[in-house]
Amino acid sequence: MIERFIIRGGKIIDPTQDIDFIGDILVEDGKIKALEKPGKIPVSRGLKIIDAKKFWVLPGLIDVHVHLREPGFEYKETIETGTKAAVAGGFTSIACMANTLPVNDSPSITAYIREKARQSASCRVFPVGALSKGLKGEELAEIGGMIGEGAKAISDDGIPVMNSYLMRKGLDYARAFGVAIIDHAEDSSLVGQGVMNESIFSTELGLRGNPQASEEIMVARDIALCRLTKSRLHIAHISTAVALEHLKRAKDEGLLVTAEASPHHLTLTEEEIRNYDTNFKVAPPLRSKKDVLALRKALAQGYIDIIASDHAPHSVNEKALEFDQAANGIIGLQTTVPLTLGLVSEKILPLKRWIESLTIAPAKLLGIEYGTLKKGSQADITIIDPNEQWTFSEALNRSKSKNSPFFGRKFQGKVKMTIVGGHIVFEGGIVN
Repeated sequence: MIERFIIRGGKIIDPTQDIDFIGDILVEDGKIKALEKPGKIPVSRGLKIIDAKKFWVLPGLIDVHVHLREPGFEYKETIETGTKAAVAGGFTSIACMANTLPVNDSPSITAYIREKARQSASCRVFPVGALSKGLKGEELAEIGGMIGEGAKAISDDGIPVMNSYLMRKGLDYARAFGVAIIDHAEDSSLVGQGVMNESIFSTELGLRGNPQASEEIMVARDIALCRLTKSRLHIAHISTAVALEHLKRAKDEGLLVTAEASPHHLTLTEEEIRNYDTNFKVAPPLRSKKDVLALRKALAQGYIDIIASDHAPHSVNEKALEFDQAANGIIGLQTTVPLTLGLVSEKILPLKRWIESLTIAPAKLLGIEYGTLKKGSQADITIIDPNEQWTFSEALNRSKSKNSPFFGRKFQGKVKMTIVGGHIVFEGGIVN
């Protein structure tokens, strides 16, 4: 059943149209039919009214970095549970990484993910295909075939591509097919057995360190390959101040380089690990306060284009280990909005920049026609109460996994409603 409704009296903000005003939106046939000042849209019989007074009405949020774990690791997450967490977090579109079992390195697996999403997803799901077969970094995957089946980017995310020649060829193929390579930029030979940022804290805690140089070297190498191939390179979860300097120079040079930062790298430091809580163990690791401040500044200035959750679900058993043995990752789909909204309320990040980083910038990276409230566009809409205070809890968690360090944390700013293609898929804490 197609829903018809007016979103009334909300603060409509859309960077793609440079609009920020109190008004109404008419949704019909799954699309945005009108944006008007309050009361200007005629109310016909049977038209539902959604009261959005004191709320923000935004283009549907887009997350370019999500691990849905299906196929193969359904004990951690499924397309169904992961997309429920997504819409509860305000996301209408997500891109899912290729580190599944089997790996999404062939058209058949890409098609399988698309079909499973059609059957069970609460939001739009765009697969990211593997760069190399089996994520082994030895031979290119079937890039053209995966893109033909709907893959929107290419990545061996989680496993750095150490072979420079293979990375070059991957960039060449990506350019030929009009997509970007999403780059997990770490030199694994330098990372070694490192499990946290290499610093005085790692020495004090007796944990092996992952030096910042591991990221900085690979960012520099892959920018050089981007320059060589004239391809699109997207640096995932950038985390160090020096890597940012490489990024800034590349952007100022006009290279086709973009970057994302995760909410945890924007808000947490290595000092969180003092209690050996494995829910703070991520890759790349949490860095220094200096790095966090540099990331925030680069995001505000637009050098970092995108905020991406890097939602990485793991079972309780995979986290209930010694710190150096535990899996890397945090679930983040439901905490991305409130964590990063804190940067807006603290005047660190302009509101418009925050919205861009979660809407039009990720849409451009994936080459999808979403992230806008323009008349005639698909009605993908996120409604947020910027003032509501709430506490994230296991009861509110929609992911199949529970590896979050934020349970019990009080936030300000809550997703009230998520609309995908004109369908209300999340409202009042309930996924429809």
